[in-house]
Amino acid sequence: MNLTKTPPLGLAHFTAIDVPPLELVSLAARAGYAAIGLRLYPAFPGAPFYEIRAGSAASREMQQRLRGEGVRVYDIEFVTLSKDFVPASLTPVLDAASALGAQRLSVCGDDPDHARMVTTFAGLCDLAATFGMGVDLECMAWRRVSSFPQAVQVATEAGRPNGGVLVDALHLSRTGATPDDVRRTPAHLIRSAQLCDAVAERPSSDEAIIREARSGRLPPGRGALPLCDLLAALPDETVLSVEVPMDGSVPAEPHVRNVFTATQALFAACRSSTNGG
Repeated sequence: MNLTKTPPLGLAHFTAIDVPPLELVSLAARAGYAAIGLRLYPAFPGAPFYEIRAGSAASREMQQRLRGEGVRVYDIEFVTLSKDFVPASLTPVLDAASALGAQRLSVCGDDPDHARMVTTFAGLCDLAATFGMGVDLECMAWRRVSSFPQAVQVATEAGRPNGGVLVDALHLSRTGATPDDVRRTPAHLIRSAQLCDAVAERPSSDEAIIREARSGRLPPGRGALPLCDLLAALPDETVLSVEVPMDGSVPAEPHVRNVFTATQALFAACRSSTNGG
């Protein structure tokens, strides 16, 4: 990715999940973000999410707020593709997302049957295409699709033009992949990347990895992950967002501002490094 020009930055909803969508739009605009992601589906049982049905007053109000603040919805989260998942069950969520202008849906894979996983992913891509959206598969150490190469394999075998993989800086590191693995991946499979940072040492168990992913991430540039190398490995067209869930130590607005400022400083440091500064 060429950082000669500072890329626009999105704010993943998980960074401030307790902030309702309408407030998130205004908060993102005040902090300098160009886009947001929305949690319109529970990531796991009991996880917070927000329902904004297509055609509802809430949807119309959200669209008006987005236009007024000059912020767009880039993606929605977060769906687990288990062995029992049926793509058609997601139709109302995709309809709601499309009404807000969302372009991508983020999913993870948790089906032990690889062939069925590919079929499910392909079917979801086909359904999403009818709403003008694509689907990004994210690897997680504790899921069946537990590595970046596995995610690439599923997306490749599915063979859908709107299918791809989500590059999450933390999950990439914790599943043993490197920026070189990203660089070797066909560019058309990488549309989206989520930035954060973390300590160098990998947690010793799946439970600890989950805790880190949900409450132990650091703002970009404040840890030890090779983020400049990762940014250099990403295709130029990759849409960037930040996902750094709050730890409760500060309110939402200072938190998202801090994450934004840290990411801008990271971009500047990466540019300086590339230019030999």
